[in-house]
Amino acid sequence: MKFTAQQIADFLKGTVEGDPHVSVHDFSKIEEGKPGTLSFLSNPKYTNYIYDCRADIVLVNHDFKSEKPVSPTLIRVDNAYESLAKLMGLVNSLQERKSGISSLANIDASAKIGSEAFIAPFVQIGAQVQIGKRPTIHGNVNIADNTMIGDNVIIYPGVVIYPDTVIGNNCIIHANAVIGADGFGFAPTESGSYEKIPQIGNVILEDDVEIGANTTVDRATIGSTIIRKGVKIDNLVQVAHNVEIGEHSVIASQTGIAGSSKIGKKVMFGGQVGISGHINIADGTMLGAKAGVGSNIKIPGQIYSGSPAVPMNTFKRSYVVSKNLPELQKNIYELIKKVKELEKVVENKIEGKTIDSDTR
Repeated sequence: MKFTAQQIADFLKGTVEGDPHVSVHDFSKIEEGKPGTLSFLSNPKYTNYIYDCRADIVLVNHDFKSEKPVSPTLIRVDNAYESLAKLMGLVNSLQERKSGISSLANIDASAKIGSEAFIAPFVQIGAQVQIGKRPTIHGNVNIADNTMIGDNVIIYPGVVIYPDTVIGNNCIIHANAVIGADGFGFAPTESGSYEKIPQIGNVILEDDVEIGANTTVDRATIGSTIIRKGVKIDNLVQVAHNVEIGEHSVIASQTGIAGSSKIGKKVMFGGQVGISGHINIADGTMLGAKAGVGSNIKIPGQIYSGSPAVPMNTFKRSYVVSKNLPELQKNIYELIKKVKELEKVVENKIEGKTIDSDTR
């Protein structure tokens, strides 16, 4: 499917600079731009590539200023990256969608499935499951009893959804994610063994949530583990029982959030962040990669890094010191040596005075 520069600009509410009739049928990165494709420039680090780019159309921000002639037609928009996402979403929505329920799917007679469903072979759907309109459920998905799923949900192969899970509209769950497994709850006994605490709660994913591949969201011990509206969770993330993640938060790969922690709205976690249990993270908090948080973060909108996590300014100052530790150590050893030499000089002088005094 082809789109002209003018059609794209009209959709994005942008302005064309160049040939409005040039058309594209695909996307490309700006450093690998090809004829017939659309690219984008949002990061200033990539500005030099635009002058040699062979893409026919490039999305740029309104404030982009060209220092040399540019061959592609430019479409100026408020935010090139956001506009690219909208455009790719449009193209994706126009792709032909599969439909129909495979005869090889195993669906309990009590399950209710909305219209325009696509259910692939070897899907398992349990008793009393309710699924909304236009679901896309790929092969080898297992949806257990009493699960409720909204409209326009996409579930990729190998996903396992435990009983009583609630999933809202427009959610996407990527391959091999597990939603609703038991929380890690064990009580120590007098004999030194551990007794399993039944996990009788559930998981709730609100609307527009996306869960990455191989991510796990554990069911609550009592009540619900809740992922609020618009949350985006990367691959290989562990969300423990009774955690609550606030609206429109984004969490990168290999993050682990321990039980009963409450994460605020619009937080951003880098990769490999670790959150201790039973703590609160304020709205708008940003945690750098590998940050380790062991206590409450109470002030909204702060940036933390390090393990244990500290405010970014403190972390930067500490980093400068730690980077110079070898030189500091060397200087300290030299100072110690000089101090010892001075001490010997002082001792010798004192001993000399004592001898002179005795002689007199």
